[in-house]
Amino acid sequence: MSSNQGTNQRVISGMRPTGRLHLGHYHGVLKNWIELQHNYECFFFVADWHALTTHYEDPGDLQQHVTEMVIDWLAAGVSPGSATLFVQSRVPEHAELHLLLSMITPLGWLERVPTYKDQQEQLREKDLATYGFLGYPVLQSADVLAYRAGMVPVGEDQVSHLEVTREIARRFNHLYGREPGFAEKAEAAADKMGKKAAKRYRDLRKRFQEQGEEESLEVARAMLDSQQNISLGDRERLFGYLEGGGKIILPEPQPRLTPASKMPGLDGRKMSKSYGNTISLRTEPAEVESLIRTMPTDPARVRRTDPGDPEKCPVWDLHKVYTDASQREELYAGCTTAGIGCLDCKRPLIEAVQAELEPIQQRAKEYAEDPALVRSIIVEGSEAAREEARETLEEVRRAMGLDYLR
Repeated sequence: MSSNQGTNQRVISGMRPTGRLHLGHYHGVLKNWIELQHNYECFFFVADWHALTTHYEDPGDLQQHVTEMVIDWLAAGVSPGSATLFVQSRVPEHAELHLLLSMITPLGWLERVPTYKDQQEQLREKDLATYGFLGYPVLQSADVLAYRAGMVPVGEDQVSHLEVTREIARRFNHLYGREPGFAEKAEAAADKMGKKAAKRYRDLRKRFQEQGEEESLEVARAMLDSQQNISLGDRERLFGYLEGGGKIILPEPQPRLTPASKMPGLDGRKMSKSYGNTISLRTEPAEVESLIRTMPTDPARVRRTDPGDPEKCPVWDLHKVYTDASQREELYAGCTTAGIGCLDCKRPLIEAVQAELEPIQQRAKEYAEDPALVRSIIVEGSEAAREEARETLEEVRRAMGLDYLR
């Protein structure tokens, strides 16, 4: 079965609730979400169950963390009018699909996920010999497959997780895709497209299956993606029928590689809460100034009259994010000739960060003062997500023979 079928215009992505977000989250994830929401059907969720896979002993104030994170999403520009925002644990279909997928997932697939042993090593102080930790790639798979998403934005280090999802979907379709009366149901689904579209679909299918015309296959796929008057289940049935297989119940999602976050922290390392080197999206302007003014610089530049090397200075890494090329050229010359001091170099950076954060902080203040609005966004988004997940679960239960009391 091809991995390209399905709802390719649907995107899903999630984030563990860690409370207030910082500039690394904004530049590494949120700016990408904001762009995607205008071009695709997007589902963005708070992965609160995933937080428990490594922090089950001390979950902290999850409710507060969820609320603070959603406020930062909204303040950054993620819009509930353009994307569906929801909380994972408010959609119990994720848990049911996780359970059902775990029945068919070989243990070896989970043990070979690279981050399984890596995280156990990194978090040696925690007891991670739990099923929840071993099985979190199956829960991740359920998060994606519940919405039959075509694309998942991931960094290169997460591609292996998505490959597990693709393998699970492939195995599920192989085991359960041959529903009784499949061909008859596919033909009936084609008729729902209308007489002209149905005729064209059948012609393209025949040319692909009898003459091997790859172009006919691609045209037919595009045609199915654009159909508005058939259900998602019928669409997946027609994708499978097109290629001569069974029904594609769970489409294999494709990775959408996102650029590696280039947001350095205040000490030159990657910005991360665990390093304590962050600037929060809601850090007050005065504190932003204080944090940047006290950043370490080139250790060889002891006195104001000593020339410096920007490439050895953490401040310079931030300039690469916030400062245009012509201004960087001036700052570079000033540093290497001792024409400017370190505080002179930091001033335009302080102003740029403050300017970026000002509108975000104003919106965050408005949302923080209206918790009922934030709650309603989460509740409404979760209900909308649950409707979509429910439809997938009905197909999955039917395929696995679990719909006998419904």
